[in-house]
Amino acid sequence: MRVLVVEDEVRLAQTIRRGLELEGFVVQLAHTGTEGLWAASEERFDVIVLDIMLPELSGYEVLRRLRAKDVATPVLMLTAKDGDYEQADALDLGADDYLTKPFSFVVLIARLRALLRRRAPQQPALLSAGDLVLDPARRTVRRGDVALTLTPREFGLLEFLLRHKGLALTKIEILRNVWDAHYDGPENVVEVYVGYLRKKIDAPFGRTSIETLRGVGYRMVDPDGQPDHESSSTPG
Repeated sequence: MRVLVVEDEVRLAQTIRRGLELEGFVVQLAHTGTEGLWAASEERFDVIVLDIMLPELSGYEVLRRLRAKDVATPVLMLTAKDGDYEQADALDLGADDYLTKPFSFVVLIARLRALLRRRAPQQPALLSAGDLVLDPARRTVRRGDVALTLTPREFGLLEFLLRHKGLALTKIEILRNVWDAHYDGPENVVEVYVGYLRKKIDAPFGRTSIETLRGVGYRMVDPDGQPDHESSSTPG
């Protein structure tokens, strides 16, 4: 899940980012209202964490302009102010939730997950390919009756592949959604992590869940019923 955090306090923003990444979120930061407005308008996020007191444009103004552009991404407002009027203003402008600083990180995570559940009730509670099952809410993965242990990055990669099962995904698409929209490292990091996943979810069970498409990227397939594809594939 991709989260945009618009917060001008750099230390707080970095703390939020690290905490969310440990929970499996892909996080992009913006430190001014103008930067946040541009990112939220031009890119797709699952949820936005938006501070009210921002340089250049306030969080209120960012939210107002986003809703005027019909950007319906859920927004959780952050503020150091604790008052009914501030909360009412945020909600009237189109905010979906409101959290006052200082806040518990546990509460922030719970609020974000609640927003995601409300916005995407059509998404299945469990994601699967054959007997490989991922539970996004409980953050568990199993192959049949065997529980698997994945790192946060491996979990995020597997979740993204499962949510797009059967579709060809390029390395760039995977990097933007599992790493970061501004990741500028080598693309072969995707190959490395696909290799890690295969060793955990396929190799011990004699299965092939992640198909390599030469010159394209990867595709998650159902190991119990793989279709024939015209494109050439390899296990590497």
